[in-house]
Amino acid sequence: MKTLLNIIWLLFGGLWLALGYFVAGIICCLLIVTIPWGLASFRIANYALWPFGRTVVDRPGGTGVFSLLGNVIWLLVAGIWIAIGHVVTAFAMAITIIGIPLAIANLKLIPVSLMPLGKQIVPTDMPFVTAYSKAYR
Repeated sequence: MKTLLNIIWLLFGGLWLALGYFVAGIICCLLIVTIPWGLASFRIANYALWPFGRTVVDRPGGTGVFSLLGNVIWLLVAGIWIAIGHVVTAFAMAITIIGIPLAIANLKLIPVSLMPLGKQIVPTDMPFVTAYSKAYR
């Protein structure tokens, strides 16, 4: 079922969302100072491409003061506008019965699009496993 939903998602919005995040990541990486946001944008692009079967968790050890400051800057510059775009897209997708799971996935992207630094994407069957765990490798 996850694969079917991911294919439908990819065709009806996921590809465009991922491309948008990917372009934002390239722009951020070109500006050198904004490389952390660029890397986070690439991570979100990967998640936006194939969201079903994965979830977002906080990185282990918490986030530092720089991640918090970076998230606040991201929120003010781009995060709020991206979140509004996700809400509008989710509303448009929720009009049809088939679009309801897609709308839910779109709403699932809002927290990571608002505060991308200090987050990590893991499979849903292992939400407590992180990249630093032996089971994830």
